[in-house]
Amino acid sequence: MSDSGSVGVLERRYSRRAFIKGVIAVGATASATSHFLGRPALSRAQTLPGATERLITLRVNGQDRRVDVLPNETLAMTLRYRLNLTGTKLGCDRAECGACTVLVDGVNRYACSTLTHQVRGREITTIEGLEDPDTGELSVVQQAVLEEGGFQCAFCAPGFIMSMTAMLRENPNPTRDEARMALSGNLCRCGDYDKILTCAMRAAELARRV
Repeated sequence: MSDSGSVGVLERRYSRRAFIKGVIAVGATASATSHFLGRPALSRAQTLPGATERLITLRVNGQDRRVDVLPNETLAMTLRYRLNLTGTKLGCDRAECGACTVLVDGVNRYACSTLTHQVRGREITTIEGLEDPDTGELSVVQQAVLEEGGFQCAFCAPGFIMSMTAMLRENPNPTRDEARMALSGNLCRCGDYDKILTCAMRAAELARRV
């Protein structure tokens, strides 16, 4: 096999996503093993002042999810690599592009700069949680995006959709300029801002009909 062929095989077998999931899985397994074997060192560490409990419950998309979380782990990493909610994208990973936007108690937040431990007891909503769980009906924002086709590559689409959802909860009848300001924390790699704003205005129109 040629060198290029070997590299191709390795890239398919060891993708970045698979590697990160593997690392996290190893950490979770080690933590769980220590817990079930009752290792005294772990028990003492959990009772020390300032120690952070790793096995926590998160309220995500209306469900309680029990998950093993590192003290410095971001919500974006937890959602994508522990809960497999990959609609939350990782772009800049430094709170600039908005691709990782989720709702926390109805307010849009950058998941890449939010520690998972900070949102325990809060209501977390990702793009997977916007549709009706019983009927599968899309939210008004998702429906508007589907009708208007406001994205090209759509990598940024989940983040924009979450910010639009938060905007309509706060201002159900925005002007185009108000929508532009509300969505200014999200960036589009393709520069389709005009069509994205059209989607936002269409979503507001559909919301008023509900």
